[in-house]
Amino acid sequence: MSAKFIDTNVALYSMSEDQAKRRQALSILTCHPTLSLQVLNEAANVMRRKLGFDVRVISDVLKRWLHESQLHPLSPSTLLSALEIGDRYGFSHYDSLIIAAALESRCTTLYSEDLQDGQVINNRLTVVNPFK
Repeated sequence: MSAKFIDTNVALYSMSEDQAKRRQALSILTCHPTLSLQVLNEAANVMRRKLGFDVRVISDVLKRWLHESQLHPLSPSTLLSALEIGDRYGFSHYDSLIIAAALESRCTTLYSEDLQDGQVINNRLTVVNPFK
């Protein structure tokens, strides 16, 4: 699996009108990062509700990301790990699910704009804000 995991915001920035963020997000995607089914679900929701994309367009985007990335499926162990991570670090449940999936995938870097840049989680996963 990839040593890099991407949060929803990184995936969505690959379609941004902000050219600098778009370039950075596309660069990360070319490295075949890992993402979870949660990331795809969150992105689909944003594309549909906030961006007004047609379902066919959303499907095409998700298929492209699946082709360019590795998928980490969510499991009961991911959920239980997320509960422990949220309790230990104080993250929201959904952020904890992404962190748990990244840890289960044996990733060493989590690209996210939402978490603290440079934070190390469980001595194994470093959060990197690629847009900083």
